[in-house]
Amino acid sequence: MTSTDSKSPLAGLSGLLCFILVAGGASGLLHEWFGWIHFMGFLRFLAPEGYEIYSYALMIVLGLAIGAAGNALTRRGRR
Repeated sequence: MTSTDSKSPLAGLSGLLCFILVAGGASGLLHEWFGWIHFMGFLRFLAPEGYEIYSYALMIVLGLAIGAAGNALTRRGRR
């Protein structure tokens, strides 16, 4: 069975990166504010000490921007 959806590998990669950044950033914020479990703890190495909240918020914003760019790339390929 073949798929008629011609999604580029770059769009798939951007979707994965979007998920990692948004889920990891939200997890980091929840951990900083409430002490909950780190879902994606490896992203804490990207946050400089003392700037964790800003870093996690930036990860969420960057993840959403990458997701929007990937969505635009997918729509562009369908035309």
